[in-house]
Amino acid sequence: MRMLTIGSIVWGVLDIPRAVDFWTAALDYRPREQPEDDWATLVPRQGPGTRLSLMLVTSDKPARHHMDIFAADQDAEVDRLVGLGARTVDWDYPDLADYVVLEDPDGNRFCVVQS
Repeated sequence: MRMLTIGSIVWGVLDIPRAVDFWTAALDYRPREQPEDDWATLVPRQGPGTRLSLMLVTSDKPARHHMDIFAADQDAEVDRLVGLGARTVDWDYPDLADYVVLEDPDGNRFCVVQS
């Protein structure tokens, strides 16, 4: 019996080039092939990993999805991601939360989790 696997996470964005720049730097990914005007698929620069597909959307309302990104040094990674264009989110964190909520340049939320 075959198990399901994630082939790609599809992320709706308003600007493909900006999203490619942000996510390739944030995750150390590269475009799998030349990005199109409305689509780009990113893969790890080296080794295995989940693909991130960027799809052009017309609605300025962020989609209801998020990723958890695991980090060995959460504070350093949050600082690095904010430097790349992410924004911190005003969030009501529970006591001892191991995550920080950020938004990418298109307003899509993701969490940086201390691993």
